[in-house]
Amino acid sequence: MEKYQFEVCANSVESCMEAQAGGADRVELCAGIPEGGTTPSYGEMFIARRVLDSVALHVIIRPRGGDFLYSEMEERIMLADIGQAVSLGVDGLVFGCLTPDGDVDIPLMGRLMEATHGLPVTFHRAFDMCRDPFRAMEDIIGLGCRRILTSGQQPSARQGIGLLKDLRLRAGDRIAVMAGCGVNEENIGLIARETGVREFHFSAREAVYGGMRYRNGEVFMGSGTAHTGEYVRQVTSAGRVRRTIEALTGR
Repeated sequence: MEKYQFEVCANSVESCMEAQAGGADRVELCAGIPEGGTTPSYGEMFIARRVLDSVALHVIIRPRGGDFLYSEMEERIMLADIGQAVSLGVDGLVFGCLTPDGDVDIPLMGRLMEATHGLPVTFHRAFDMCRDPFRAMEDIIGLGCRRILTSGQQPSARQGIGLLKDLRLRAGDRIAVMAGCGVNEENIGLIARETGVREFHFSAREAVYGGMRYRNGEVFMGSGTAHTGEYVRQVTSAGRVRRTIEALTGR
């Protein structure tokens, strides 16, 4: 029987708990999902660490949205956030840094890796912005990262099947290639069959409407949809996590 690993991209402690209930192996705790994921708050990490007992807690370290070219000040922020996460006892960290020319920023990555005190590191989808994925993978392996999260440099993992397969074949046992972006219960089986990838990253979120009875339809806080956006949240569903896993494993 194939051995798979299932990681849920969790946007809150609530989503972490749903991922755990659904049978995930690991969560990646993030804030700022519309920006592609940013570092969660200290409080979010603190509580997540205390409520999770059967899944590994990994935390993204990303000070802002946008590109992955970081300033000296942003490096200081990332190092401070890594220190906080390590002190809270997280199980792993997720980050990635690039040069202006689209290569892995090896010196900066090395300094961040040193600050993790040996925790496993996933190089996140900054990989999908690299100009040469095979060179980038070799650099990431050399840095000692445990896995690469990638959509195969396409808008979704389904569209990136070709590169995902090539990366997995070239990586061998040296590093895990984890397919992410748009992975769900409808396509996870296809992606697994076509690529040979054994690790999957997905969110399994559903809309949850809040309890506000009064709603001001004239004002919104950035969601872009004044009539619904401020009164609905996207939260991971234990049922969807379970169905996605079952779609691949049958369990």
